[in-house]
Amino acid sequence: MPQYKIVHYINQFFANIGGEEKADIAPEKRDGVVGPGAGLQGELKKLGVDAEVVGTVICGDSYFNENLDKAKKEVLDMIKSFNPDLVVAGPAFNAGRYGTACGTVAKMVQDELKVPTVTGMYVENPGADMFKKDVYIISTKDSAAGMRDALPKVAKLAAKLLKKEEIGTPEAEGYIPRGIRVPLFREKNGAERAVDMLIKKIKGEAFTTEYPMPDFDRVTPGEAIKDITKAKIAIVTSGGIVPTGNPDHIESSSASKYGRYSIDDMGETAHGGYDPTYANQDPNRVLPVDVLKDLQKEGKIGELYPYYYTTVGNGTSVKNSKAYASEFAQTLVKDGVQAVILTST
Repeated sequence: MPQYKIVHYINQFFANIGGEEKADIAPEKRDGVVGPGAGLQGELKKLGVDAEVVGTVICGDSYFNENLDKAKKEVLDMIKSFNPDLVVAGPAFNAGRYGTACGTVAKMVQDELKVPTVTGMYVENPGADMFKKDVYIISTKDSAAGMRDALPKVAKLAAKLLKKEEIGTPEAEGYIPRGIRVPLFREKNGAERAVDMLIKKIKGEAFTTEYPMPDFDRVTPGEAIKDITKAKIAIVTSGGIVPTGNPDHIESSSASKYGRYSIDDMGETAHGGYDPTYANQDPNRVLPVDVLKDLQKEGKIGELYPYYYTTVGNGTSVKNSKAYASEFAQTLVKDGVQAVILTST
C-alpha cells in the first residue's frame, strides 16, 4: 500500500471519452489512473513521494455545470469512497466550464472532507478568479499543450501538501496569488526596502513591488443613443456563428482571428465550448438577426448594419479579444454605426 492515496478529478475530454458531444455524461469513477493521471503519478515518483493515484472521478463539463447540486453530491461521494489523502483536479488550462468544475470540486473537498487539494488553470480562466482565494491553483499555459509544464508544478505542490510542509510564496511554488499576506523577517526594514525600490524606479531599473495592486479593467460607458429609431445598429458575437463550412477556419478554442460576414449568411457555429446542436439548427439563437430585422421593419431601430463580426470566445485571451475589437470598431465607426449589440453563448 502506498503511503499516500490520491484521487484525480478530470472531465470527459481528458478521460478520452469524447469532446463537446460527450460533455453531458454523468459522473463515474474508475480505479487507478486515467489520462493525465499517469503523468501526475510519474512526477510524484520523480520527487521520491510514495503516492499513488488510487482512483479517478470523471464528469462531463456540461453535466457538472448544468446539474450543479446533484453533480457535486455525486462527485463528492465518489471521491470519498477512495478515502484519499489529497485530491488533484485538472489541470483545466483555459477551459472555462472545466475550470469552474475543478475549482468547485477542490473547494468542496477541502470544506466537506477536510482533504487538501490542488488544481491548475490559466490565469484568465474564469474559474481561477472565482476560486484563487479558496484553493491552490497552479498557473498553467492556456491550452493542454502546456501539460508537460504543468504536471511537475502540480506534483511539487501536491507533495508539500501531503507532507504538511510549509507552502512558499506564489512565485516560489507556481500557484496563482491568493491575496494572503503573512508576516516574515527581512534583512532590511520596510523603509529601507521602499527607498531601494524608489531609487530603482527613478533609474529605470527593474524591481518587484511587495504589494501589487489589482488591475481593474474599467470601460467608460458610451453616451446614450438619443433616438434609437434613427440609429444604425451592428451585431457582434463571441458565440462563433459563421457561414456554413467556416470559410476562414476560425478555431473552436483560443481563436487567432475573427470574421466579417453578411447578416444573411449565417450557417453554423465554430465554437467548441458549448453544445452546438441548437445554434446549428438556428444561428439566430446566438445572433438574433431575425428579431433585429423585425425591429427595423417596425421602425423601432433605424437601420441594421448589413454585416456581423464574429469570433470564438472559448479560451481566447483578453489581449486578442481587445485587439480584434479595436480593429473592427474603426470600420464600424467609419460606416456610421452608432451602437453595437454583443452576444455570447
